Amino acid sequence: MSRYGRAVEPLDPNPRPLDHLTLRGDPSAAALLTREGLLDYAGLEEMVSGLAGALAGRGLGKGARVASWLPKTRMTSLLPLACARAGLVHVPVNPLLKRAQVAHILQDSDASLLITGDARAATLKAGDAPEGCSILGDFEAAFLLEKGDRLPPSSADPDDLAALLYTSGSTGRPKGVMLSHANLWLGAISVAYYLGLTPSDRTLAVLPLSFDYGQNQLFSAWAAGGAGVLLDYLSAKDVIRAVERNGITVLAGVPPLWVQLIEAQWPGASALSLRKLTNSGGKLPASIVRRMREVFPAADIFLMYGLTEAFRSTYLDPALVDAHPDSMGRAIPFAEVMAIGPDGNPAAPGETGELVHAGPLVAQGYWRDPARTAERFRPAPATSRHGGIAVWSGDRVRVDEEGLFYFVGRDDAMIKTSGNRVSPTEVEEAAVRSGLVSEALAFGYPDDRLGEAIALIARPAPDQGAIEAALRDYLKRELPNFMQPSALLVRAELPRGPNGKLDRERIKAELTS
Repeated sequence: MSRYGRAVEPLDPNPRPLDHLTLRGDPSAAALLTREGLLDYAGLEEMVSGLAGALAGRGLGKGARVASWLPKTRMTSLLPLACARAGLVHVPVNPLLKRAQVAHILQDSDASLLITGDARAATLKAGDAPEGCSILGDFEAAFLLEKGDRLPPSSADPDDLAALLYTSGSTGRPKGVMLSHANLWLGAISVAYYLGLTPSDRTLAVLPLSFDYGQNQLFSAWAAGGAGVLLDYLSAKDVIRAVERNGITVLAGVPPLWVQLIEAQWPGASALSLRKLTNSGGKLPASIVRRMREVFPAADIFLMYGLTEAFRSTYLDPALVDAHPDSMGRAIPFAEVMAIGPDGNPAAPGETGELVHAGPLVAQGYWRDPARTAERFRPAPATSRHGGIAVWSGDRVRVDEEGLFYFVGRDDAMIKTSGNRVSPTEVEEAAVRSGLVSEALAFGYPDDRLGEAIALIARPAPDQGAIEAALRDYLKRELPNFMQPSALLVRAELPRGPNGKLDRERIKAELTS
């Protein structure tokens, strides 16, 4: 475990309403630093209670969905807790997404309210938001933070729905993962415990708050009574300046960010201030981990694996990183993680099985999608000590004699790039919508910086000439940066299987062999 001790001990398995995170710290201690200024815990509680009251004052029914499509601000930090206190369900939308993806999330979630900025609101068209959904721009959103009767800490049932986090699947549009107060509360307590967070820690929130990993940057900091510092970074220099200026001790990242940071020039004192570094969203090569050790000699490095449907599954104790740099580690507190063979029994050491996750961190399923819920959320194996419903991840893993897990591969076609899960179907559909393409195939291929890069192979529509430049321009307008193909190939014909369907595996094998 961390050599710096734990703040959350012993582990309390009894979840509470999510908004009670405002009560974890000393009222006069720093809780949140954004461009709008610093909030201590007393200020955090006051603003959450006021925002909750303002939301409740809009007459939204219990469980109504409130979407936010914003950069990292005070509002996006407070909304998860304020919605929870007001009996509403928060739907954070990645600020990098563009109109088509946002419209899908708004319609699918049946959002009653969207809080965004004027520029983003102007990109939406009639019919993008559900009928009756109110859209609040800059002025109205600021007004919510200024007005509203104070609501006291809630007495919500921890099993009540608190959030929908939209995550991509391999065969369709993003689906909303249903997370309860208990899921989010216990996730915060678990991470604060195994990271050894203390009230003196300051966490730099670099990752998007629309991700479970990004949200937990704040939640786990508050669970320990520490502070979260928000940063929308453009370059490694921005991160370095923020670490130096704010006395940052904890930094969470994905592989591409760590590659940038270890290549940058760090003032010695800034690098030495970092005490805990965490990675998820893709495997870090051993060479990157070694370089992180050199650049950040005072820091514990936590290598982690997770999926939104079960929050976080495993972490590798920093003391084992050098000896087992390829391992995912063991189950985090409150999680039961198993490698299950085709016969439904635990895989023997060294054998490959499907990673199955049980316990109170398992989500409640996919929003209004019983078919896909039934595919992924199934009864736990008979050998599970926890039982109940488990997440069958589709990821192939093996376990060694010491109980350490190792990632082997994926059963599905998901592309994991820059810490984001990308559906190849979404990229393919966008290409076809351009009118330049009749058919398209997208898949991931190994990339040292991104984890996986995206390759798109397209067959031009009839009467189209050279389409590469026009197609790239179109995709830049329609898809966020992390969905952009690194490789774009145009072919007159695409390979097909015996059933006439496009043969994804054949073309992938041809191009990566």
